[in-house]
Amino acid sequence: MSSRSTDRAQRARGPSPPLQPSTYKELLRLSTTTRSLVLGKLVHSHMIRASYRPGLFMHNVLVNMYCRCGDPTTARQVFDRMPVRDAATSNILAAGYSRVGYCGRALDVFREARSAGVGLDRFSYAGALSASGDCGDVRMGRMVHGMVVVTGLSRRAFLTNSLMDMYSKCGMIDEVRLVFDHAEELDEVSWNSLLSAYVSVGWPEVAVNILVWMHRSGVKLNSFALGSILKACSGMRDSDDVRRMMHGCVTKVGLDLDLFVGSAMLDMYAKNGGLEEAIKIFEYIPNPSVVVFNAMIAGFSRLGTKSSGKDRFKALSLFREMLRRQMKPSKFTFKSVLEACKSVRAFRCGRQIHAHVIINNLQDDEFIGSALISLYSTSNLTMESLSCFQMTPKQEIFTWTSMISAFTQNEQYEMALSLFKELLGLRRKLDQVIISSVITACSRMGMLRIGEQIHGYATKLGHDKFTVCCNSLIDMYTKTGDVGASIRMFQDIGSLDVFSWSAMISSYALHGNAGDALVLFEKMKECGAVPDHVTFLAVLTACSHGGLVDEGFRYYESMSREYDIVPNSRHCACIVDLLGRTGRIVDAEGFILSSGFANDPILWHVLLRACLFYGDTERSIRVGESLMVMEPFFATSYMLLYNMYLDVGKVSLAMRTRGLMRERGVNKETGVSWIEIGASFHSFVTSSSYHHHIDFIYEKLQEMMLHIKQKMGKAGPRILELEYQSEKWRESLMNSHGELLAVAFGMSNLPESVLIRVMKNQRVCGDCHKTLKLFSEVERREILVRDSVRFHHFSWGSCSCGDYW
Repeated sequence: MSSRSTDRAQRARGPSPPLQPSTYKELLRLSTTTRSLVLGKLVHSHMIRASYRPGLFMHNVLVNMYCRCGDPTTARQVFDRMPVRDAATSNILAAGYSRVGYCGRALDVFREARSAGVGLDRFSYAGALSASGDCGDVRMGRMVHGMVVVTGLSRRAFLTNSLMDMYSKCGMIDEVRLVFDHAEELDEVSWNSLLSAYVSVGWPEVAVNILVWMHRSGVKLNSFALGSILKACSGMRDSDDVRRMMHGCVTKVGLDLDLFVGSAMLDMYAKNGGLEEAIKIFEYIPNPSVVVFNAMIAGFSRLGTKSSGKDRFKALSLFREMLRRQMKPSKFTFKSVLEACKSVRAFRCGRQIHAHVIINNLQDDEFIGSALISLYSTSNLTMESLSCFQMTPKQEIFTWTSMISAFTQNEQYEMALSLFKELLGLRRKLDQVIISSVITACSRMGMLRIGEQIHGYATKLGHDKFTVCCNSLIDMYTKTGDVGASIRMFQDIGSLDVFSWSAMISSYALHGNAGDALVLFEKMKECGAVPDHVTFLAVLTACSHGGLVDEGFRYYESMSREYDIVPNSRHCACIVDLLGRTGRIVDAEGFILSSGFANDPILWHVLLRACLFYGDTERSIRVGESLMVMEPFFATSYMLLYNMYLDVGKVSLAMRTRGLMRERGVNKETGVSWIEIGASFHSFVTSSSYHHHIDFIYEKLQEMMLHIKQKMGKAGPRILELEYQSEKWRESLMNSHGELLAVAFGMSNLPESVLIRVMKNQRVCGDCHKTLKLFSEVERREILVRDSVRFHHFSWGSCSCGDYW
């Protein structure tokens, strides 16, 4: 017989007879226990088809089944059709709503029950207090508190604990303590609630005192209490004695082998650098869970670069052990182990773990996505970072922060600003970290106007009060040439840190105010701030630009003698620059050979600049040849040597140098100069004359050249010796003097009172430097050029760099 015939036969026989109530009850309880919504609906469907009319008890069982199986909507439908309800019915539905996060609807059920005159019990009030705490609705919580007092139920410990929990969730620790102190009845849960309340608000010292009080009051210490206090100790810095005391307490009460307490104790040590103790605890925990492995992996991943590579690789070994034991890693496991890969720069291993993330279907988790973005950005793989970013739902702001920071760290500033613009369109609440990242992007690109707009936006959000944002703003105004704005930002910072002092000292140093930089450094020491390697780099830069040899060596020697800071190659480069500026080229070369950084090209580039400035041709060629060996794929070394050979008439050697460039596939970096006019940027690229106002720019340059010849009566630099109407003159400008085109365009489009700011990705040559000095003197304009080495502030025929470019 076909299935269709069977259905017709069943319909002909009528509905199935109802089962016994006890059978329905057991089936519904089975579906509730197993969370099988399908089974529960089948049982409910059978009740309807059998015309079974459930009573109040069976209705409550049905509502509970739907709530426990995560279907509060159907539970509400059953609730609405019930002819009779009691307090248990409302309690079950309210608990179901709270369980899935609908705390507002849970409170509505409580209000409806109260309005309907249903006799509420202690569970009703406890549920309403829990929902109020979850919603953060203090007003409703206080109302329920009043009802509890009026009904006389507040005398019992059960509702005292609920009241403490509600106020704790709302962050009102004073009210928690008030309820505890006035309670007529307390139990272990009351003490644990008070303890966890102080832990949650971040008062670990008070939590430790509560634990001592519990012990003296004869309250038995259980795993929950000890787990909470161990969690609090994890956040206490410089409290090794307290941690050891807690360890002894755990051992004394016999809970050192408890999985929950052991995990908390292990995490406490791991978060505070006590990895030896954490390892011992890990070895004694029987059958460690994923949580225990996570704590250990996170502990090793936090070591960063402060420990040996062997120790930092243990996080990866633990992850491998988890896989060997066939344990399923959680999202916290993957986040920690990816951070460990980043710290040890194990990018191949990171890719393999990324594959495990995909296998476990966690690629859309925002925490893991953020860790992957950071991992790939560290290895300059921004496209892989972008792919990970696009796979996440992008609901959390930290995911956007990671991606914008990745673009900024890898010098893709336009992409960072574009993504920030997209984020603004979503109207999300931004934090100070993301604001700091985009300000840094503006700083690197020299975008003063856009940086000022972001500064205004940060002020509107209130982020200008955060030191991290203020530090970025100081750096941005420094890099765009507005020292006055940097000073104002520095003066407005409420809480100065070492980065604030370093940024302001660097601002003075880069703009030629060596005296102000050193005065500020001394003031920093008077205020008790401890300088770091960045601070000393700024101080040495100030000494270098100011030609302060004795002061420079004194500060250089004080780094290791007074502050135990080992100088790096950049500190040594400042000393070489200092000696080179004062003409002590032989001493500068000797310092390089004895510094321990003789193989670092940056020091030899600084020496080469000094040799070129003072005309030491023989040494210049020797240093240039060495640089070509040190940096076989760096075009600047080849071009410098090529020009030096031509200057001394060694044409064959110059041609050989160009031939080596072609053989090794070394291409000269494209020179770009740009200027910001209003809300737009205008770029001038080497070997390209494309610009929609190029003819007008050449006319302006010709006019300026004519002014120089008329007022000064001399030709000046080589670029001016060429006849400015000739094609050769235009070709010379187009090939190497894009900053002159940018300055001419700025003079034509900016008011006379406005400083002309030009950025260049290469070093300003000596010929162009002289020309810009003449422009500032004849045109009576202030010009600021930021090249790849330093700032040049031209004013009335002088330059802040003192002609040592």
